Amino acid sequence: MADTFRIGFLGAGKMATALTRGWIQAGLTTPDSVCASDPFPAARDAFTRETKATAHTENLKVITASDVIILAVKPQTMPEILKEIRKKITSKHLVVSVAAGIPIAHIADVIGLDRRIIRVMPNTPCLVGASASAFAGSTAASEADLQIVERLLNSVGRCVQVPEKWLDAVTGLSGSGPAFVAVVIEALADGGVRMGLPRDLAQLLAMQTVYGSAKMLLETGLHPAQLKDMVASPAGTTIAGLHELERSGLRAALMDAVEAATERSVELGK
Repeated sequence: MADTFRIGFLGAGKMATALTRGWIQAGLTTPDSVCASDPFPAARDAFTRETKATAHTENLKVITASDVIILAVKPQTMPEILKEIRKKITSKHLVVSVAAGIPIAHIADVIGLDRRIIRVMPNTPCLVGASASAFAGSTAASEADLQIVERLLNSVGRCVQVPEKWLDAVTGLSGSGPAFVAVVIEALADGGVRMGLPRDLAQLLAMQTVYGSAKMLLETGLHPAQLKDMVASPAGTTIAGLHELERSGLRAALMDAVEAATERSVELGK
């Protein structure tokens, strides 16, 4: 992979850094085969420090030096970036967007309807090889293009190809989900502290419990309700706690959070 494709990021922020580190750790690329651009010195410095790859101030330097161009800029700045690079994007480039909410059609309208474009929604656990990602390709993207992106994403977690119309919901669920899960972990740890556990111990137990539960569900194929029922014995401690969660509306709150994040993704694409 590293000998064939040169990867360039427009935007050297947290996602670009996480993906680059993940791909390097997975052996799919090397620092010499990756570069990025960003207007902010702090972002460039952090990217280079974390990945050992080069960061430029100019976007066009990345375009000319790369085969796979990854648009890792904020959705609000995407129109300006696309106008700047459109004349430099050629048929040799595979353009991959990780910007939330921006439809493939919006990108194609600016850089060309015949350009190879793939829209991706990864999430930040790609840094530890545990990303949940989804992607969709333009009509001009070939099967080989899709396989490249699938290989990259699977090297840092699990990915699925989906219809593009689902990607806003993916953004609301797995894109924003790590933040929601972090709040759940923090709340569980706070509960442990409230009941007398030391903070570091409570946090460790909360994190490992969430990790272990997810790992068990993934590896056994159990439905979440089955795991819940395995733990909740009659008149026991767990069912008492579950009753409080239901009373407090935890399910509805998490569903509302995914809905709100999805709707914001849709708004960003307008």
